[in-house]
Parts: sequence; C-alpha cells; structure tokens
Amino acid sequence: MATGRTHRPATRSRGIPEATVARLPLYLRALTALSERSVPTVSSEELAAAAGVNSAKLRKDFSYLGSYGTRGVGYDVEYLVYQISRELGLTQDWPVVIVGIGNLGAALANYGGFASRGFRVAALIDADPAMAGKPVAGIPVQHTDELERIIADDGVSIGVIATPAGAAQQVCDRLVAAGVTSILNFAPTVLTVPDGVDVRKVDLSIELQILAFHEQRKAGEEAVASGAVPAADREKPTDQGPDGDVPAVMPA
Repeated sequence: MATGRTHRPATRSRGIPEATVARLPLYLRALTALSERSVPTVSSEELAAAAGVNSAKLRKDFSYLGSYGTRGVGYDVEYLVYQISRELGLTQDWPVVIVGIGNLGAALANYGGFASRGFRVAALIDADPAMAGKPVAGIPVQHTDELERIIADDGVSIGVIATPAGAAQQVCDRLVAAGVTSILNFAPTVLTVPDGVDVRKVDLSIELQILAFHEQRKAGEEAVASGAVPAADREKPTDQGPDGDVPAVMPA
C-alpha cells in the first residue's frame, strides 16, 4: 500500500473547489452508513438529506468527480464510496503522529475510526519523561526527543497537536522542520506555518460559543413570539459598519 509521504490526494490537481472538498467527508460518512446497511443505490435527494446539504449542491459536487448518477436509479453506493475515498486519499496509508498525550491526546489515540479510514497512528509523543514507555491504546508513548527520528523512520506527513497552547507553536515548528506538511491542531491557539503546509484547527470551545449564540437568539425569538418581550423592545445593534452591517466579533 502506498504511503502518504510521497503521494498527495488528487483533489487539488483536478481543480475541485475547497468547499466541495470540505463536503466530501460528509457524503462519505452518509454513504458508508448506507453501505453498512447493504443499500445498493441512493437518490441525490436522499443522500443530500443524509449529508445535510441540498440536492443541487450535491449534484454539482459530484460533477467534479465525474459522477452524474443514473436517471431513475440514482447513484451506486459502493462505487461512490470508492470514488470519494480515492479523491480524499483514503485508499493510501497515512502514518500519523499525535503529540501531547494528555486527556485529549489519549482520547484521540483510542479513537477507533482512524484505521478504518486510512490513517495509522504511527507514534504517540509527549514531553513528560514520566509518560515515556507507558502504553496508550496499545502504543507506547515516546518522548519528544524522538520526534524527528520517528517522522523520518515512519514517513509521517500528518501531525496531530494536542498539547497546551503554550507548547503548540514549538511543536508545530519541529513537525514542519522534520517534513510534516499537514497538521491537525487541537491546541487553543493559532499556528503560524510556511507556504505548503496545511493546518486544520479544531477548537471545541469556539464551537460551543457559536452554539450558545444560536441558543440565545432562539430564546429571544421565542420570547418575542410569546409576547413576553415586545418586538419594539428587542435589542438593536449599535456598533454598525459603514454599510450598516454589524462587525463580526471573534473570541479572544
């Protein structure tokens, strides 16, 4: 099986838009669930509903893959699973290192979905000498002094950072210097990387804050609808931009 170090997914070279690439895993998840239920075909409407997008957008996305489905029949589930997996690079073996084996790092190490989706956890790395040699998810933790050697020996191109915020940039710099070109960052900080290095950030606190915003808005709308708060008394934005828009406020 090919390794991730010398092979890159075909999506960019084929001109697939980034927005479409971001939706491909949603389609794959829905299709995998259908495959596990032995469903042979699916319509664009059914698949779009399962993936949480509209059917017109799904058909446009699939046109980039060269897959248009069959009128009156729909899409072949198994073929689409293969097609999307190939485009995402999941038919290859992608060795991954996880740096920072605290509660979050240990939870990631124990996640069973990596192997089934083409990702192999090659090493678990932590700066605490007391962690060295301790097995987590059946893999012995190694000290950060071994980071560069591990990346070279295993041909790692994807690194996962689950360290505290203060250590994340230094870990990122070492990963990049050692040849890692894709990073999944769980640390609550923004990483600076050179051109050619892709970073995806996962910040659970920001996602919760966004949900809190929507909950607050829904509560306000319900209060107005019930008559508890007159519509005229609803809070109005005061700090508007030059076009009347309220500037976005991002968490610090």
